[in-house]
Amino acid sequence: MSCAYLAFTDRGLALAHRLAQAQPGTVDRCGKDGVRLGDWTSRNFARCNALVFVGAVGIAVRAIAPHCRSKATDPAVVVVDEAGQFAIPVLSGHLGGANALARTLAAACGAVPVITTATDVRGVFAVDEWAKQAGCAVLEPERIKQVSGRLLAGEPVGFWSEFPVNGTPPAGVSPAPAQQQADFALTLFPQGEGLHLVPVIGVLGVGCRRGTTAQQLEAAFAAFCARYALSPRCICAAASIDLKQNEAGLLEFCAAHRWAVSFYSAGQLKTVPGNFIPSAFVCSVTGVDNVCERAAALAAGGTIRIPKQAADGVTFALALRPYAPDWRNQNG
Repeated sequence: MSCAYLAFTDRGLALAHRLAQAQPGTVDRCGKDGVRLGDWTSRNFARCNALVFVGAVGIAVRAIAPHCRSKATDPAVVVVDEAGQFAIPVLSGHLGGANALARTLAAACGAVPVITTATDVRGVFAVDEWAKQAGCAVLEPERIKQVSGRLLAGEPVGFWSEFPVNGTPPAGVSPAPAQQQADFALTLFPQGEGLHLVPVIGVLGVGCRRGTTAQQLEAAFAAFCARYALSPRCICAAASIDLKQNEAGLLEFCAAHRWAVSFYSAGQLKTVPGNFIPSAFVCSVTGVDNVCERAAALAAGGTIRIPKQAADGVTFALALRPYAPDWRNQNG
């Protein structure tokens, strides 16, 4: 978590440095070295996962108000008073991790974490917090309240998953017979009107002709996802052969999605265990019988989920990183 601390007094600055030892981040003092509240907030709201104001809640609220957009994208915001008595999550308690951060900071300075979200106060399962702990993207954050609202009202909710989930489901959560009937689902292939949690565990293996543009790759990727009803949010990285490491279109395509991309030699790809779809033509050009599947499997350290698909000079394959969600992975 990238974190930024802002203090307003010498006492607050000392506390901010102390807190940064527990949760590392940059530390600034408002009014010193040209630091201005509005500029600091604007800059760090856009680039950091968490903002910590060491001072008054009112100052923090006024500072962040112009920047708040969505619980799905806003960073965590926590306020700690300069005496270190209270740690108060102000924004993105669950998805952004502000509640968890407040607990961490409170433990570091002996403060009381002031948690106000209803599910935490009532001791009810928080689906958005669990999604974060399970490494998932939440496709429809507006549907979180439907799940939480039912649980808070004492009503059961149905859950469906294409992955085994360790542990015992929390109170009020029971298996649904199908994804379309679930109130929330853990899946790479969302269907139905429930809340969809997508594990971000996919590695996209890529092969392409020389000179393929980012726009061509983007169109091919959209078609690939549409063909399988795959959520593109599941992708966390991409991989290919080192012959493609200077392909401008491929690099631009990956950068646009903020995917790290790995490149491997033909020798490395040949050593990947598994059954892959061979191509004599690809072997004649690259020295290995399959690029996209082997690269994806190697980068993921896992198995192929969608085998090689070729269209218009582009090949894609999807491999999944090892994944073991657990009901017990919740902050408490």
